[in-house]
Amino acid sequence: MRQRLPYHALAIGIAFILGIGAAAAADLPDAGDGTPPVVDPTLPPTTSLESYFAHWQDRVREAQATQPHWMTPLVTVTPRLEQEIRYDQYFQRTATGADVDNFDSGKGLELIPTTTEEILINAPPWQQRTIIKPVSGFGDWPFLTIKQRIISAPEDQGNYIVTAFLGFQAPIGAPAFTNGAYVITPTIAGGKGWGDFDIQATMGVPIPTAYESAIGTALVTNVALQYHIFKYFWPEVEFNDTYWFDGMRGGENQLFITPGVIVGRFPIGGTAKLIFGLGYQFAVTPSPVVFDPALTPTYNHAWLLTARMAF
Repeated sequence: MRQRLPYHALAIGIAFILGIGAAAAADLPDAGDGTPPVVDPTLPPTTSLESYFAHWQDRVREAQATQPHWMTPLVTVTPRLEQEIRYDQYFQRTATGADVDNFDSGKGLELIPTTTEEILINAPPWQQRTIIKPVSGFGDWPFLTIKQRIISAPEDQGNYIVTAFLGFQAPIGAPAFTNGAYVITPTIAGGKGWGDFDIQATMGVPIPTAYESAIGTALVTNVALQYHIFKYFWPEVEFNDTYWFDGMRGGENQLFITPGVIVGRFPIGGTAKLIFGLGYQFAVTPSPVVFDPALTPTYNHAWLLTARMAF
């Protein structure tokens, strides 16, 4: 029997995540010129923990100063370290004629706790299927991803980055939207820029801890081609590919192409900046659509929206 987490625990977790994000987005002491803050000798000494949080934004600035300043793509997880609150919305249409709206799409809070690491604490997605077999409920929960940056250089020192990820997903979804198994996903990601143009890419292997004969192990590859124009505009096209080695979709290859544009980073005070994006994703393979034993591609096309507040 698959394990389920109590929904009241999810609500508490989501509220906690949002509370941390709101607090972290508040203005923090900043000399503005990169120099460390001046310590008032009349104040009592701080503990190591107090000092760690007092210098949080100093580490964020150092982490981001030592990597390229590209924009995070719509679908591809950037190899860059980011600190932001993020909400995504997908409007999908399947080959069966059903519409599936994916609220949040498993996004949430991204934090930079050290100069080379990032943690992503995500909320569970809420999904709603209409027209064909209507149903709604939570999807499986990609609750945590850890990034470890390996090497990087900003634009004037090479303009590249390589990062490793490790993601974890819990099977809390409604029966229509769950695969019933925990999934662990190791990923390698990298990027290279040339002037205003950059390529960001990831390659990961989602590994189910149960029901592999049905779910299958896959190779998931994402490549984003991006160009920066007029300060705030980042047009892009992405290629999002999944190949299943085994399981019900064993031997199938699902490829989406995703053109889109992201606009930002618009300053709104302190370190906070707003970012918005829109894209259209459509399936290229397999063609024709495979209906049995499992629908492939999982949907035909989708509109993608993203809203973020970086801080």
